[in-house]
Amino acid sequence: MRKVAAVALEKMFSAAEKDGIYLAGASGYRSQETQVSLYNNYVNIDGKNLADRYSARPGHSEHQTGLAIDVSGASGECAIEDCFAGTAEAKWLANHAHEYGYIIRYPKGKENLTGYIYEPWHIRYVGEDVSKEIYYRDITLEEYFNVAIPVDQVVGKR
Repeated sequence: MRKVAAVALEKMFSAAEKDGIYLAGASGYRSQETQVSLYNNYVNIDGKNLADRYSARPGHSEHQTGLAIDVSGASGECAIEDCFAGTAEAKWLANHAHEYGYIIRYPKGKENLTGYIYEPWHIRYVGEDVSKEIYYRDITLEEYFNVAIPVDQVVGKR
C-alpha cells in the first residue's frame, strides 16, 4: 500500500483494537499480473457479466492503486464474504473508517452508482476531508466527484 494509506490503516486498526475490534487485511495491493489472474478466474467461474459486478477488470482495480484494501476480522471468519456485513468488525468499519481517511467504497444500495455490488470489506483511502464529507453526506465517491458511470457498466444493465 502507499505509505499515506498504510499509516492511516495502522492508526485505524489500533483504534479498533482499543474498542475490542480486531481487524486484519485480507487483500491489499495487487499487481497487474495478480489482477489478471483473479479476474480471469472469476470470469471462468461466473461468466463475464457476473464477474464484472464484483471484480474490476485488470488495470481498473482500486487494489492496483495502493489505496484500497479488503478488511476482515482477525479471525478470518467471513473474510471477503457477504456474511462479513453482519459482523462487529464491519459495523465498526462503517461507523469509523471515515475518521482515518477511508470510505466503504461500494456501499449497500449504491450499486447503480458505483457499478459494483455491496462490499462492506472493501475500503479505499481518500484522505480525511473527503472521507468525512462522503460519510456525512452519505454519498459515493462517484457522487462526490459528480462522475457518471457508463450505462453498460451499471449493475443490472450489462
